[in-house]
Amino acid sequence: MIAAGALVLAGPGAAEADGVSGVARTEIASVCSGRPQKTVGFATGELRIYKSRDYACALTVAKNPGTRREMAVSLQARGARPVVDSGNFSQQAGPVTVHALNRCVRVSGAVSGVSASTGWILC
Repeated sequence: MIAAGALVLAGPGAAEADGVSGVARTEIASVCSGRPQKTVGFATGELRIYKSRDYACALTVAKNPGTRREMAVSLQARGARPVVDSGNFSQQAGPVTVHALNRCVRVSGAVSGVSASTGWILC
């Protein structure tokens, strides 16, 4: 019974921020709940932002997954501190989630020193 619970936790869509290589693009998108709101592409990756009624979620995805490299994602709701996930990952940094009911958010992400950011969005 315990083993079955472990399989559920590690099943499809359970991609973690450790950047496990080989996770399909659709599975990466499913780690954030809500609807896709914005994608910001940059030379080494893309920043993906999702919004549900109460929460905003973001992650940075490498264009060429596989090799571990420095990645980061930061998501900040207006009036709150940013939530950050950074480190050496092979595929993605994040997801990070903040409570954003009736609040704008600001998002930034980086892969291998190349970054992208938004201003205040989803207001």
